[in-house]
Amino acid sequence: MLAALAGPLVAQTSPPISNDLTVDMSPQQYRICNERPARPTWMDEINPREAYKALTLMRLYELRSWEAINESGDCGCDVRFPSWDAASTEYEEQFASNTQAEHTQAQLALRKEQNQIARAVQDICEAQGNW
Repeated sequence: MLAALAGPLVAQTSPPISNDLTVDMSPQQYRICNERPARPTWMDEINPREAYKALTLMRLYELRSWEAINESGDCGCDVRFPSWDAASTEYEEQFASNTQAEHTQAQLALRKEQNQIARAVQDICEAQGNW
């Protein structure tokens, strides 16, 4: 009896189903800074077992951009989302040949560094409407 009563309720709250399987290749839209530089291609093509490498580069990229925001007091899109070139070069020089365990340690260290300036960066970016 309960299942019979629940059926109409489930039908009313279920999301609409579509048969449209068209792939939308339009660029992803963000709440802020839609003109972001494309990340290195290898990050999207990496074997899932080596995804830790891409994560290390992403942490490094974000830390360096946050440091730039903190130092300059500017949270403009070009500062918050700079080119990936500098972070990619630093990654190649310092982390590319590391083991997975070394990547994990590096990610923790990068996150710890980022956490130390997080409040200041958030305050700067919120004041400029870019958080």
